[in-house]
Amino acid sequence: MNEFAALFGPPQAEPVTVDWNAVESWLGLPLPSDYKALVTAYGPLDIGEAIWLHTPCALPGRFDYGEWLKTTHRDCRILSRSAPPYEPPAFHPAQGGLLAWGTTRSASYLFWDTSASADPDEWPVVIFYRDAMATDGGPWHTYDSALLETLSTAVRTGLPLPGGHTLGPLPATARRTAFLPGAIPWSPPVPEPEVVPVALRRAALAQGTGMEALHLLAPPPDVPYLGDGTWDGLFEALGTPLPSEYVTLMESYGSGCFSNWLRFSPPTRLDENGLARFAEEVLDGYRHLREALPAYYPLPAWPEPGGFLPFADSIEGDYLGWLTEGDPDTWPLIVHPRHADQGPPLPGGLVDTLLDWMRGRLETEGLAVLDEDDDPLEFLGFEPYTRF
Repeated sequence: MNEFAALFGPPQAEPVTVDWNAVESWLGLPLPSDYKALVTAYGPLDIGEAIWLHTPCALPGRFDYGEWLKTTHRDCRILSRSAPPYEPPAFHPAQGGLLAWGTTRSASYLFWDTSASADPDEWPVVIFYRDAMATDGGPWHTYDSALLETLSTAVRTGLPLPGGHTLGPLPATARRTAFLPGAIPWSPPVPEPEVVPVALRRAALAQGTGMEALHLLAPPPDVPYLGDGTWDGLFEALGTPLPSEYVTLMESYGSGCFSNWLRFSPPTRLDENGLARFAEEVLDGYRHLREALPAYYPLPAWPEPGGFLPFADSIEGDYLGWLTEGDPDTWPLIVHPRHADQGPPLPGGLVDTLLDWMRGRLETEGLAVLDEDDDPLEFLGFEPYTRF
């Protein structure tokens, strides 16, 4: 720590208290002593205006150490599949997996290689440099140095990066991370109680049909929120009844989000937050875009004959809806993807589509697909929305 203070100066902000026993118990491995000393004295840091040292802290709505680790490891695993050597390394919590400790302003990631030694003080730093994704050597580089030595090298001479680039030399500055001004101590997450036993949910990944299987994969809320209106009021506002399967689904689940991706508005709510207004606004935008770019927006829009009628959207702006052809109970489903060309109607009904998607049996633009190493049960579920 004396070497770090001599190079970067004393702490400029109060550190954030860390319960190292709790953190290391949750991780299942000890952490390097130089990291713990640095974090204990300084807290989360912006080093050299280029490297963010992340620490076990939290800022509600902005940062959570545990979620950051999980997301970083998953993102790098997925990105690694499209870059040399096209095989992701192991990531924590796998035995000997890479463990993230920081990021750079160029959206690169910094890790320890926990496989290098049983002594965490001997773990070398590893970087995933995104700008080298397309180079022959790939984006990964291992330094022959631990954390403090690596940071000192970044300031004094700069760090070599894949593809012939360099990080640094950096200014010798160490300031509180700007987006964590009010960071608070972090506590390991408490396991949520099982609404449905895990064994039943895993069985439902492979077998079962209809609402029974869907309830196992994505348990519905005790009290679904549909809105303050009526189904007849919604049908009048839309100018059409809706498929009975949708009505049954909503009466079981209400408004909310499936698998952190697919969002359903309160169906009978008739203000700006309800389904009728949602559909109206989406279709107004769709018609405008179709007029300008008909090749990319080829669908008729409700109430045109056979028109697209959206009822759900993704967190990235894709839309799930029906093509309103004939009897509502026979309307085909279709996804309008935001980042891809329009595809054909989907083959199944609404519940079957949700089941196939959650089980990884449906791949279509606009519906997120899990990585092959993901545990589906970490992602499958339903988050209900309440009155808002």
